[in-house]
Amino acid sequence: MQEPEETKVFVTSREMRALELNAEYFGISRLQLMENAGRSIAAEIASRFKPEKPVAVFCGLGGNGGDGFVAARHLTSLGFKVIVVLAGKAKAIADEAALENWKALQSLRETVTIHEVYDSTLIPEIQTEIVVDALLGIGTKGKLRPPILQLVQKINAINAFKIAVDVPTGIDSDTGEILGEAVKANLTITFHKPKRGLQNAKEYVGELIVKNIGLPAELENYAGPGDVKLVSQTRSPTAHKGDFGRLLVIGGSETFSGAPALVALAALRTGVDLAYVAAPEKTAFAISSMSPDLITIKLEGKHLNISNLPALKAYIEKVDAVVLGPGLGLHVDTKEAVKVVIEAVEEFGKPLLLDADGLKAYAEFKRELNVPLVLTPHAGEYAILAGESLPEKLNEKIGEVQKTAAELGSVILLKGPVDIVSDGKRFKLNFTGNAGMTVGGTGDVLSGIVGAFLAQKNDPFEAAVAGAFVNGAAGDMVLEEKGYHIVATDLIDKIPHVLNEPMRHLKVQKQNAKTS
Repeated sequence: MQEPEETKVFVTSREMRALELNAEYFGISRLQLMENAGRSIAAEIASRFKPEKPVAVFCGLGGNGGDGFVAARHLTSLGFKVIVVLAGKAKAIADEAALENWKALQSLRETVTIHEVYDSTLIPEIQTEIVVDALLGIGTKGKLRPPILQLVQKINAINAFKIAVDVPTGIDSDTGEILGEAVKANLTITFHKPKRGLQNAKEYVGELIVKNIGLPAELENYAGPGDVKLVSQTRSPTAHKGDFGRLLVIGGSETFSGAPALVALAALRTGVDLAYVAAPEKTAFAISSMSPDLITIKLEGKHLNISNLPALKAYIEKVDAVVLGPGLGLHVDTKEAVKVVIEAVEEFGKPLLLDADGLKAYAEFKRELNVPLVLTPHAGEYAILAGESLPEKLNEKIGEVQKTAAELGSVILLKGPVDIVSDGKRFKLNFTGNAGMTVGGTGDVLSGIVGAFLAQKNDPFEAAVAGAFVNGAAGDMVLEEKGYHIVATDLIDKIPHVLNEPMRHLKVQKQNAKTS
């Protein structure tokens, strides 16, 4: 259950952004985090220097600048003489939390000197003993541009003790690359955890201090809107069909035709460009009649069998991911076919999601695959997969899921009142969803969402975590409208709403809590 040392010590810029968004979802606002960050900077300065010393705080227009605004406010209240240099026009501050803290500074103009530098010719001459670099934070990419570049040069030219906020401006926080020029800090105050790139740029970082800004450690193990952000993709106006993934769904039988259709429709709503459904011939025709959006591959026979392999291989080769199992049935021939289909998926190196009957068939010969593998069992299917039932306590369940995921070299998404997702090292818990989702088909919708994220070339663990959140949040939106009278197709309609506005689910949760 322990995370490896590497993931405990460092955090990437994208992980930190996701964590901050999740923190807001769980009730810790960015305004609170910014206040804690800025106050910690001021407290560190006050512990090293006497009041009445002049302090110049160079601030950008984003969240890092907001930390600087808060620090300036606290420093002036502690008796320091504060100069704020804003890199741009105040009206260009787009970050809401930063803007609130900028407004708070305006009433302090008698004690805080403010310069707006939207052109390098406006950089003031400053006499100071302490400089705070709050220009650009984590996630900065590309060479520095004016006036940031000139402000960095100005900071480096000042003979003063230099303090960088989170990361020295001009350092790629993930790699340590110098983006043309960078602030050479004497001290870097970073937040929550060190950023990976800081260890590669020690001559610019100086002394490194990590400050706690009120992000509880357990939040790193909770799924939220930030996880949706991690797998979301920007669409270019010049994008082409297929750029956002092709998914192959292999499933269906004489008895079950709806399951693979739900998977494919959910994947399309999640954003894949093409969803193919390979099913026995009669089932495929039935699926074709359900929606004109579905492309069906008619397989010979009444159920999946080895003779279907040549037809399937042609599509496995052209898609970006495969979902195998929904509605397959467990005919002897089908179980044998599952094994050879998995081998074909390995041959072409495609990510694979196994669910339902596909997962049960795999359990009979389970082994570690040489492709990314996601397994999505409920408790009963997990018992078949692992050969033993899950314990009752959540912490013990987490440990068992981690152990099985590690043994199989897979990501396991255990469906339940609290979903557990693990890749054997990391784990996350998802709290979205409700009792109305016990209706048949909601698990197929989940497979379609996760399958879509896999087809869009996302990390399998991140795909599973985001999929669990989106599926459950969609179900909660349906609950808000219809109560517990839910059918699986209702969830599919809500997927775009969750993807477009994942934070809205917080309001839905509160509303459902009032009415339940």
